[in-house]
Amino acid sequence: MRVDAHQHFWRIADRTGQWPPAELQAIHRDFLPGDMRPLLKVAGIDGTVLVQTMESEADTAFMLDLADSTPFILGVVGWTDMKAPGAPATIARLARHPKLKGLRPMLQDIADDHWIGDPALDAAVAAMREHHLVFDALVLPRHLEPLLAFARRHPGLPIVIDHGAKPPISEGRFIDWYARIKVLAELPNVHCKLSGLLTEAGDQKPQAVRPYAETIFDLFGRERVIWGSDWPVLRLAGDYQAWLDQCLDIVPADAHGEVFGGNAQRFYRLGA
Repeated sequence: MRVDAHQHFWRIADRTGQWPPAELQAIHRDFLPGDMRPLLKVAGIDGTVLVQTMESEADTAFMLDLADSTPFILGVVGWTDMKAPGAPATIARLARHPKLKGLRPMLQDIADDHWIGDPALDAAVAAMREHHLVFDALVLPRHLEPLLAFARRHPGLPIVIDHGAKPPISEGRFIDWYARIKVLAELPNVHCKLSGLLTEAGDQKPQAVRPYAETIFDLFGRERVIWGSDWPVLRLAGDYQAWLDQCLDIVPADAHGEVFGGNAQRFYRLGA
C-alpha cells in the first residue's frame, strides 16, 4: 500500500487574509479531493494523510468532513490551541473521529521560537498520548533545539518533523541544519518526512535536493522516514509524479515499502 503522508486541501473563500497570497497563482484557488484523485490514480497512491494549514478548529472540522466523504483520505492531522485551558477536553472530542490521527501547531509562524518549551503544553500532550495521537512538527532549522528539548521531555509522544525542517537548500547551507537534525534523529520517538524539499530548493535544480534527502534517510533510517508530496504547495516547484519518481530514485529500492507506505501506516495508525 502506497501512502502520501502529507497533502492539503483548502477553499480560498475560507482563507481571507491567510496564506497563500494571490500572487502565488499556481496555488491560489480551491483544492479539493476531485483535483487530487487523478494524480493519485496515475501515481499508484492508495491513500493520503490530510494536514492542516490554518490555526483554526473550523479548518480541522472541514478536513474531517472531507475525510468522511473521501475514502482515499486515511487520516487527518488537525489543529487546536494546545495551551488553552480546555485543550485536553477538546483533544478528547476531536479524537472521537476515527480519522483524526494527529495535531500540528504551526511552529514556523509563531514568533516565540521557544513556544514549544512551555510546560503549559503538558496537559495537551498527555491527552494526545491518551488518545493515541501524534505530533507533526512544522519547524524551521532554528526551532530544532527547542524541539529537541520537547521530544526529550515527552519520549512517549510520536513526533514527525515535516519537510525535513525546511533546510536552506536554495542558499546551499547544509552544516548547521545537519548538526541540529542529527541530534534529533538519535531519539527513537522522532520521525522525519521526506516532503517539501523541492519547494525549499527555490531556483536550484531538483538535483540540489538529493544530498538533503539522502541525509534524512541516512539519519532516520528506513523505519522512520515517511514520504509525502506536500501537494498542492508542491505546484510552486514541480510536478506530483516527478517528485514521487525523484524520491523513488533516492530511497534504496529495498526500503520503498516502508518509506512510501508502511511507515505512514504504522506512525499514523491508519486503519486503526
